[in-house]
Order: sequence, then C-alpha cells, then structure tokens
Amino acid sequence: MQGKVVLITGGGKRVGAAICRRLHAAGANLMLHYRKSAGEARLLSAELNHVRASSVALIQADLLETAKLPSIVEQTLQTFGRIDGLVNNASSFFATPLGEVTIADFDDLIGTNLKAPLFLAQAAAPALRRAQGAIVNIADIHAERPLKNFIVYSVAKTALVGLTRSLAREMAPEVRVNAVAPGPVLWPEDESFDELSRQRIISHTPLRREGTPDDIAGAVHFLLAEARYVTGETISVDGGRHVAI
Repeated sequence: MQGKVVLITGGGKRVGAAICRRLHAAGANLMLHYRKSAGEARLLSAELNHVRASSVALIQADLLETAKLPSIVEQTLQTFGRIDGLVNNASSFFATPLGEVTIADFDDLIGTNLKAPLFLAQAAAPALRRAQGAIVNIADIHAERPLKNFIVYSVAKTALVGLTRSLAREMAPEVRVNAVAPGPVLWPEDESFDELSRQRIISHTPLRREGTPDDIAGAVHFLLAEARYVTGETISVDGGRHVAI
C-alpha cells in the first residue's frame, strides 16, 4: 500500500477508523470521509498526520445527496492526484419492522448501503482503472440470512453483495471488486441489542466470541493489497456465525 491513495467512507470512528489505521500503517494515504463525526474524524486525521505528514485529508458529505458524490472523488484526485482504492464503509443501520417501513427509512438505508457505493464506484472508475486499483464494500452476513425486523437493511446489504459481483464484472480486468461481511464485531450505538440478545448471538457463533474492528480492517487490507487474483468475492468475517444461524 506504500504511496497508494484510498478513499474510505465513514472513516471517522468504529470499524471505519480501524480500517483507516490499518491502511495508513501499511503506507497508504487516505481521503477520510465523514458525515456527522467531525470531532472523531479530525482527531484521527491529526493522529495519522502526526505519524506521516499530509497523508490524510478529510471530506464531509451526506452520502444521501447522490448528485454530490462525484465531487468526493474529484476532491480526492485534486488532493492526492490518484485513487488506488475505494472502501465503501459508511452505512445506516436501524430496524424497519414490516408494517412500519416508511419511504424515508427506505431512502436512507438503500441510499447509504447501495446507491452511494454504486455512484462512488462509477465516479471513481476512470481513476481506479488507471491505477489498476480495487474496491472493497462492507456488506453484512445478513445479506444472505435476513435479520428479523431489519427488512430494508437486510435487502440493502443483499443488493450490495449483488453490486459487488456486478462491478467485478463491469470493471475487470483493471479493477478488482470484493466485499467483507462482518458478523458480531461492534454492537449498534443505539443499544438496539440488549445484553441477553448479545449473549444469544455470541452463543450461536462457532468461535464463541465477538470479533474486533481490527479483524475487519485486516480483511479489507488483504483484499486491497494482497488478493491479486480475487474479485467478485464476499468474505465473511464473523467467527463462523453465517454457518450457524
């Protein structure tokens, strides 16, 4: 990753921050996107730029504003002159039980989990082709096995896995496109899963423990930097939960 440039969405905190740290430690320069997490993003940027000056730049944007997505790519090119990787990490996650789904819910969940990755990939395609780069989408094991009461989120992640395969075909042979599907790594900040629910999930995970953001970051790094003959693939990083649900 030495000298490579990676655009990562939702990179200011949680799994996104772990991905940023991992790629930066491997030598990459980063365009770190955030929406509301300005404080966390600035602190992370300062931390990483202290290690290597001018290696991280910030961009704020609402990914639901689809018409503005190409400007994220344009600013990355203006700042660093190239794009070698795109990590579509940003995601909305909240329950939408059948009978309570609203158009706003649908637009939010489909917008962040499907539309933004598609239109960012489209905007970045010429630069990624020139660099013979790669895209990594952050999917979810519930793309294959829907999560009850999260119908729109589950459908959005299923579509993201489909998008990963389609982009892998559309952008070959210059660009590889893969996805990482996390399992129980970080619980939602809204505490929608109580302690009993968490323990039930862990008990049905073959490795009997939660994963860490670094587990996801390691898989992203592998797909960007090392998996030179892998495209169209979704790797589950979930302690085996997808085989035990």
